[in-house]
Amino acid sequence: MFCFRRDPDAVLGAGVAFTSGALDLGQAQDAAARRAAHDRLAAELGVPIAVVTQVHGNAVVHATAEPGASGLVDITGQEADALVTTQPGLAVAVRVADCVPICIVAEDASVVAAVHAGRNGLLRGVICRAVEVMRTHTGVGLRAWVGPHVCGACYEVPRAMAEDGWGRLGIDPTDTTWGTPSLDLGAATLAQLAAAGVRAEAVGRCTLHDPGLHSHRGGSTGRQVGVAWIAPGR
Repeated sequence: MFCFRRDPDAVLGAGVAFTSGALDLGQAQDAAARRAAHDRLAAELGVPIAVVTQVHGNAVVHATAEPGASGLVDITGQEADALVTTQPGLAVAVRVADCVPICIVAEDASVVAAVHAGRNGLLRGVICRAVEVMRTHTGVGLRAWVGPHVCGACYEVPRAMAEDGWGRLGIDPTDTTWGTPSLDLGAATLAQLAAAGVRAEAVGRCTLHDPGLHSHRGGSTGRQVGVAWIAPGR
């Protein structure tokens, strides 16, 4: 179910995880299957999971849940591409299938965030917005984990789009393995996290050429998630 998981510990008191293609957490499936998939993940993590409607923007939602909530906390009536929570025992998640999932944790476990960063989100500063919101809740350092996404060797885009992205994102020009212009979303993500003063770790794996992951460009309608949570009882 997971391609990476880091459970809460005595140091941070918060957890992060990235699921694999073994579980479909996307919106394309029917409501019952969608809820069952989120319930399964929530049971595995031991916390309910909040999700919103993602729109490739830079809005940030502060997620909360009622006491006793379980399984899926459905707040898809709100549009955003980053979720922040200060509530122990609640997970926030973003769905991806080529875009970059980012989990950010405060070193005192007072606040966590899950961020969905595609090309448009990166250009619109969604990472910076999420970090700004987190820093209204804590003055300590932040750590980030960057999950699986389409790599620079696979993310083909038209030349004009590539040149615009290289310039505006401040990243080196890249090509696909078949010689066409590309964008390295992972490099842009790490650069923006560094500029925001966030220490980051890249989990690795490319969604397009890893058969164990969902990829929109690879034809999958499924989605995996990046999920972050504060341990219950913190």
